[in-house]
Amino acid sequence: MNDPSKTKVLARLRRIAGQIEGIAHMLEEDRDCVDVLLQIGSARAALGQAGKLVLQAHVETCVSEALVSGKAADRKQKLDELMEVFARYGSLGG
Repeated sequence: MNDPSKTKVLARLRRIAGQIEGIAHMLEEDRDCVDVLLQIGSARAALGQAGKLVLQAHVETCVSEALVSGKAADRKQKLDELMEVFARYGSLGG
């Protein structure tokens, strides 16, 4: 992953960590369940966005490099890997 992409993802993850801490505090303070659930939904959506950034970086670097390398085995491996990611995490985003 290139440095600008890594910086973006790390910044998002730090914000998400803050959100999670905030949710824990909400529970400690016996806040309304609906408010807690809304914050959990927001954190999940933020994680999905971070996942999309990682996936984009992966496609732009690792997958792209394998496709232009000319090696059939590398192309197949990366495409199979990408299909597995889509199958497992197809709901990235939120």
